[in-house]
Amino acid sequence: MSKIFYAHSANQNGDWHPLKEHLSQVSKLAKDFSACTSWQYEARLAGLLHDLGKYGNRFQSRLRGQDSGLDHWSQGAWLAISEYRAIAAAIAIQGHHIGLQQANPDAFRRMDISRLVQNHPLRLALSDDNAERLKQRLNADGLKVQIPEKNALVLQNGMPQVVSSMLDIRLLFSCLVDADFLDTEAHFEGNKSGKNPRFKGPELNPTAALAALETFMTEKVKPMSRADRNVLSVRESLWQEVTTAAKKAQGTFTLTAPTGSGKTLAMLKFALEHAVIHQLKRIVLVVPFLTIIEQTARIYKKVFQDFPAHYVLEHHSLAGLGSEKVETDAEENQHAVSERQRRLLSENWDAPIILTTNVQLLESLFSNRPSSCRKLHNLMESVIMFDEAQGLPQHLVVPTLATLSHLSSAYRSTVLFATATQPAFDTLNRDVERLATSGWKPVEAAPSHADMFNTLKRVDVIWPKPGEKKDWEAIAEQLRDTKQVLCVVNLKRHATELLELLKGVNGVFHLSTNQCAEHRRFVLDSVRVEIREGRACRLISTQCVEAGVDLDFPWVYRALAPFESIAQAAGRCNREGRMNAAGRLGKVVVFEPAEQGNWRRRYPTHAYFQAAEVTRTMLAKYNGKLDINEPDMFREYYRTLCDLRDPASQNAALNEALQARDFVEVARLYRLIEMDAIQVLVPWSSRRKKFAELKDGAEKYGISAKWMRQAQGLAVSVYRPQAGHPAWSAIIPAKLRWGGGVSDEWFILEDPNNDFYDDIRGLQLPQSNQVFIA
Repeated sequence: MSKIFYAHSANQNGDWHPLKEHLSQVSKLAKDFSACTSWQYEARLAGLLHDLGKYGNRFQSRLRGQDSGLDHWSQGAWLAISEYRAIAAAIAIQGHHIGLQQANPDAFRRMDISRLVQNHPLRLALSDDNAERLKQRLNADGLKVQIPEKNALVLQNGMPQVVSSMLDIRLLFSCLVDADFLDTEAHFEGNKSGKNPRFKGPELNPTAALAALETFMTEKVKPMSRADRNVLSVRESLWQEVTTAAKKAQGTFTLTAPTGSGKTLAMLKFALEHAVIHQLKRIVLVVPFLTIIEQTARIYKKVFQDFPAHYVLEHHSLAGLGSEKVETDAEENQHAVSERQRRLLSENWDAPIILTTNVQLLESLFSNRPSSCRKLHNLMESVIMFDEAQGLPQHLVVPTLATLSHLSSAYRSTVLFATATQPAFDTLNRDVERLATSGWKPVEAAPSHADMFNTLKRVDVIWPKPGEKKDWEAIAEQLRDTKQVLCVVNLKRHATELLELLKGVNGVFHLSTNQCAEHRRFVLDSVRVEIREGRACRLISTQCVEAGVDLDFPWVYRALAPFESIAQAAGRCNREGRMNAAGRLGKVVVFEPAEQGNWRRRYPTHAYFQAAEVTRTMLAKYNGKLDINEPDMFREYYRTLCDLRDPASQNAALNEALQARDFVEVARLYRLIEMDAIQVLVPWSSRRKKFAELKDGAEKYGISAKWMRQAQGLAVSVYRPQAGHPAWSAIIPAKLRWGGGVSDEWFILEDPNNDFYDDIRGLQLPQSNQVFIA
């Protein structure tokens, strides 16, 4: 009887995992995941060869605990490249444990087994240094390696293909690692009757989902709306326009629509109609801020409340915090099962509708890690929508557009950028073409949006006169005299000054990222009640209130800022247009603080300062009047800003890493948030019991992944203080549950006298203006 080789040791039932079964299943899954591509057979080859080194005698000994420090993946990678010329498969196989490395001639030469025997970069030993012997054992197991019938992933020289080819490799890598994760998980989670695969996510039924959306609009949204007739008219026009646009061919789209026009549900309408016509599998909504994602999730879950569990899947840091009401042990067990299912589905986005963040999706598209990349193949044959698209960082915009363009043109995905202040990204088409030949030439999904903006004029914007500046005392006086008003400032320090000046005034609220997520949610809910009931409500906020937060004030004050930030703040004024019925408009007052010093005293970043200066320049050009309802004015603003910043020339290090096809460096350099942040657990007064439980658990047992998920709602992100900073006296590192030691990312606020977490301002560490994220 021939020897049985194993891929994994015994599971909980004592069953070992035959290597033949593992390679066969991973190969099949990888091919199935890539069915819409021209390289599905190369994905199949990668699955067959990815664990070839496990046929080595030393690896079989390792499974019995008799060996260690082995490399079992390089043999399959070398065979793929040397015998089958399957370069992408080789790179994916090499990276399925250690992450994607490089895709260039030097890296290919370093895959040579003879080199690895002499000098392994990770100081590992090969499980077997004879690839031919391993191949014979594979064949003896009844597995036949064939040259891929179609091998489309041939790497081209030169920049025009570099982003495209790197995405191709990541997608093949995604198919391989997800298949590997799933089959390994099925073995270790197996029951006595055989393998017990994980909970399978529901499939998208766009026809049924579209019917549910139409019913929701008819029965819930329209009858409950208190909006002005002009607002209702614009919402109906947008609804019809996206329906028409959805019938167009797949590709890249923009959706330019005024704030309050019903963009959130109109985007869903577009996606579902488009999915019906083009038989697509998934809808992904990507947003820049957690405040938007939570708000959107509530709406989407109401639309699909009668659909299977996890039809709408949230994947972000605050998902699954257990806000559902749990009263009995049975309910608690059911909730625990549901939460485990959500976490598993989040690993590879196995759900029909995904709600996630810019950071989660975009950084994954440029990642090299198996855990981050395994979900990417589920972006194929999808509608991917970016809400508030103006938030994309300028230094990353060109490679980002190139990657999304190739994803759309090559993999049956449609990409849509939606916002009221649409960036002129199409002006970067030539720069994008240098990285991906498909370029960036989006189609507008709402071609009559200029008419919508004119119809939906809901505010008068009062701009500052040339040279006019106001001190905080003057602003505070005006806020005191206004019953319901939102004031948005550029820095947390400015908000603090206003709060001090308004101390003792009735109905003052504050919103900033100094507050933990549960605190911010409470403030927003309270503000909405006060506005609805007609009581005094003065909200002092940083920019976190601007994008997508559903508030409706009659007055908004906004410190001079980038043009799009002013327009976004104006979107919180007379949002439903109800003042129009009385012949009035909302009032937006733009003011320039009488702040002394350089830009650091006035603005959070240099990029923000540059954009504010472009606003100031245009204000002078147009004699002190800019029209936030004029899309062409935003186009001029963004073009001026692009000329000033020249996005294509930014981030030279990232461009060099792309040219070298260095996945490790690209992943390190592509960061939407360029900061070293830590998480601080805080004792917000309304959740002191929960804080005490989390703190006690951390002290007794140490923190785990489950603890971190539960703690997210009571955590505040701050820049890591420098050594010796006074902030360290107020926070202690959380003890780790596994491996000993303490975390360098999670800290707990030591605040016995309640000095450092204020119920209005949130976290106030010593010298806080040096560590807080503006």
